[in-house]
Amino acid sequence: MAIEASAHPRSGPGRPPGGSERKRAAIEHAAMDLFARDGFDGTSVDAIAEEAGVSKRTIYNHYGDKENLFLSVVQHGFEALMTVVIGIMDKYLTDIPDDAVEQNMIEFSCELALMAARSPERAALVRVMMTEAPRFPALQAAQMRPRGITAAIAGKLARLSDRGLLNVPDPEDAANHLFALTMGQMNNRSFYGTRPMTDEEITTMATSGARVFLRAYRPR
Repeated sequence: MAIEASAHPRSGPGRPPGGSERKRAAIEHAAMDLFARDGFDGTSVDAIAEEAGVSKRTIYNHYGDKENLFLSVVQHGFEALMTVVIGIMDKYLTDIPDDAVEQNMIEFSCELALMAARSPERAALVRVMMTEAPRFPALQAAQMRPRGITAAIAGKLARLSDRGLLNVPDPEDAANHLFALTMGQMNNRSFYGTRPMTDEEITTMATSGARVFLRAYRPR
């Protein structure tokens, strides 16, 4: 499953059709592609404007400068990723029957890992954030990944613990452990998407990670 791209319609040279919001979407999609490929310093406003099919003046009118554009692109990319992650969490970690904790936890971990491995938008976002975080401390803010995603997972794990289905003294620690055993393994083995992995490899890895997590956190 990939991050929905409909909010960021693909556009090349030539003006994107429709009003301000479509121009913003075209600008941010072009900017993310170029920032991921060439880095912040290597990406010019001229190049973004050409790729998006807008004028430089349009970019400056919307964003003020390249730094604000960069932060906006990353923030909106992260919000799109969070929307997908929350949808997967709601699908598998809400209203779980008492006898389905293991099945749902495995299915959640597999779908999350497959989404991450198959989403070019997520891969671009991760590359940009890792490369540019030293320059932009805002990228390390508490709401950003990994803390944003693991905090959301922690809330689901806490509710499962309240029901007696898990034993989770510290939900944030538990969420970090689950993330490391599943998504962390996928990131390490794929070198953040640069080494291809088959669906079977990903699901096997995520399944084993979820089972290790459950051995640690199931009630004794």
